[in-house]
Amino acid sequence: MAADMTEKQKMLAGELYRPGDHEIQADQAATKAWLVRYNAALAASAAERRVLLRERFAAVGEGAVIRPPFHCDFGFNISLGAGAFLNFDCVILDVVTVEIGDGAQIGPAVQIYTADHPRDLETRRSGVEFGRPVRIGADAWIGGGSIILPGVTVGEGAVVGAGSVVTRDVPPGATVAGNPARLIRKE
Repeated sequence: MAADMTEKQKMLAGELYRPGDHEIQADQAATKAWLVRYNAALAASAAERRVLLRERFAAVGEGAVIRPPFHCDFGFNISLGAGAFLNFDCVILDVVTVEIGDGAQIGPAVQIYTADHPRDLETRRSGVEFGRPVRIGADAWIGGGSIILPGVTVGEGAVVGAGSVVTRDVPPGATVAGNPARLIRKE
């Protein structure tokens, strides 16, 4: 099956893919041009910036806000729920889907990674990569400077302490903190 797929199709499916592929590089170039426009819109209203987000993102709910500067790989793999908020300097490496639920609050300089690399040295040397989706539940709160690693789900209403590195799923309503993030409180 993977042999019949383009590199972009492999990427979107979470399979090993070659990031230097022409189609993938063209998509990233288009996103870079869009990011220049988006990040120049800092003084624009949140509603005006939502119009820009809708040009590139998979979904943008009413009242969703991303404060520039913002960076991502593609944009078209990102879905923002209604009232979701991302503060300044967030980075999303979105080689596969990133879903941010309604009312989620994401602090400044948070980094969300879906991009991953093979653990086997020889495979990694070949230059292939893959992605694992990230999901942030409704009303979750991610503290500033946190890093959410590939494949992680942060449950609805969960809290991630500032500066945490989240390597595993966070249950709904739980509070985690640290590096690696550990359970502090479970609702």
